[in-house]
Amino acid sequence: MALFGRIFSGSSTILQSHFSSIRLNSTLTSPKLFVSGLSRYTSDENLKKAFEEFGRLTEAKVITDRATGRSKGFGFVSYETIEEAEKAREGMNAKFLDGWVIFVDPAKPSMPRAPPPPPQDPLNFGITTNKTVGWTGR
Repeated sequence: MALFGRIFSGSSTILQSHFSSIRLNSTLTSPKLFVSGLSRYTSDENLKKAFEEFGRLTEAKVITDRATGRSKGFGFVSYETIEEAEKAREGMNAKFLDGWVIFVDPAKPSMPRAPPPPPQDPLNFGITTNKTVGWTGR
């Protein structure tokens, strides 16, 4: 049993370092980082404390669900310079925060949202008629 534990723990560190190096291949173009794998109990303050040792933070935000107020498991951290963000990315990627392994990647620019659907006809109150006469569905 001890042998299995050593094999498993050894292989997990190899996998962890392998995945860490894959995630670090892309270069930063902005000082904003995307942090995934957060615990639902991680707060903005905990995120800020974990990342402030790498430079001057301008923002540390955990994204929460509007209805429940719970964390969605990801957040964003912004620094004043790209160099500080790079240090934080290297220092915190694949590390534990509040008992969970987090991953730090460059933040992508937000995509524009689709326009809202056109307003419905004011005379139509959601009631539609079946125009197929004589169809029984069998």
